[in-house]
Amino acid sequence: MRGRSDVLESAILGLLHDSPMHGYELRKRLNLLLGSFRALSYGSLYPALKSLVARGLIAGSDPQQAPAHGLAGKRARIVYQLTAEGKEQFQHVLASSGPAAWEDENFGFRFAFFGQTDAETRLRILEGRRTRMTERLELIKDSVSRTRVRMDEYTLELQRHGLEQVEREVRWLDDLIDHERSNRGARPRGAGRPADARTNAVEDDSIVAAPTPQKERG
Repeated sequence: MRGRSDVLESAILGLLHDSPMHGYELRKRLNLLLGSFRALSYGSLYPALKSLVARGLIAGSDPQQAPAHGLAGKRARIVYQLTAEGKEQFQHVLASSGPAAWEDENFGFRFAFFGQTDAETRLRILEGRRTRMTERLELIKDSVSRTRVRMDEYTLELQRHGLEQVEREVRWLDDLIDHERSNRGARPRGAGRPADARTNAVEDDSIVAAPTPQKERG
């Protein structure tokens, strides 16, 4: 699937933007960076690296030129680094804030690189994600209300669990959006409303999102 491949390639560019590294280290860093949001198929890592090299976005050092290893006979690892074209491509990715940025496939990756993303773009992505999550929450609630009488207790419990996950993510997004707006000197989204109304995700007018469980903020 191209979407998943795009996420992996963009994540590679992002990690190499920090420093050059070899494939094994990239694999470990990708797992730490994106594992909590979405599992990636590492069987596609080396094809992705090969594709990025072919397109001139990254370059790999020649193993024959690598420093001698302390362990004789151990194969030298190729070290990858961004090219000028790769740096330009990564900046283009960071600047994008269309619908794809807040969908399930991409949001975790984009959030992982928020530290390198400008404030306006961060806010647009968070607000778009919150809209998706709000829509999804409404759909789940509607589905539960229409099919409740036909569900057994375990199916209902599963539905309730999914509902709570989405509600938690909406509250998490609320906090992030308020934080971004406060940092920009703008009026927080929840200002002027009772605190309990703001935490009731269902009453807000914007929800749908990817089922990416997030840690609820206090």
